[in-house]
Amino acid sequence: MTTALTADEIERYARHIVLPEIGGAGQQKLKQARVLVIGAGGLGAPVLEYLAAAGVGTLGVVDDDTVSLSNLQRQVIHGTDTVGMLKTDSARAAIARINPNTAVETHAFRLTADDAPALVARYDMVIDGSDNFDTRYMVADACAAEKKPLVHAAVGRFDGSVTVLIPFETGKDGQPNPGYRDLFPAPPPPGLVPSCAVAGVLGALTGVIGTLQAMEAIKLITGIGEPLVGRLLLYDALGARFDTIRYKRSQR
Repeated sequence: MTTALTADEIERYARHIVLPEIGGAGQQKLKQARVLVIGAGGLGAPVLEYLAAAGVGTLGVVDDDTVSLSNLQRQVIHGTDTVGMLKTDSARAAIARINPNTAVETHAFRLTADDAPALVARYDMVIDGSDNFDTRYMVADACAAEKKPLVHAAVGRFDGSVTVLIPFETGKDGQPNPGYRDLFPAPPPPGLVPSCAVAGVLGALTGVIGTLQAMEAIKLITGIGEPLVGRLLLYDALGARFDTIRYKRSQR
């Protein structure tokens, strides 16, 4: 893919390019970027939409599920007309409508510990929108092994969290950055944390948290701002409150 911006792209991304922090150079970085998104559901939907709109050159989408009617309350990348379709195909069609300049690579299978490292290695960074602890640990381990930044998030009924994991680099203090297992040393016992299907989730909440993930990815790609490394951003939707918890590398 050529890094030069076409006349159409310059017009499309004009509001980015006039930002001194982004400019033409930042937009070219977005065009070159390859981002893997785990899950095309509640979190993956706004991530994919905003990264496509922002001009990310290649988006990989991992999801083995099909669109169901109960998804549509929060998974806004899908529509009533795509019920029954593979989520990867539905997402690809939606991205094509948003930005035909973004290439989409679909991976319509359930990610396993065996194939995760090789898939992660093909991309510049990973955004985890999965909904179970097994996948979260597996993706975090693969990203750490392949030295790929990971934007992690999770949602509950009315709350969510976001953080950025780059454990293979050191922070400003010269200490290694923390990883996922420093934040969550072990998964909770099976059945302790109910799924969205059991507990429910407010649809707009996934939009808030997924959009924050997209923002962190854009910051990482363009090199602007301060990513949420070593910081867990918490959002309480009912209280309309954001809080931040700092965490460090454990002594292990």
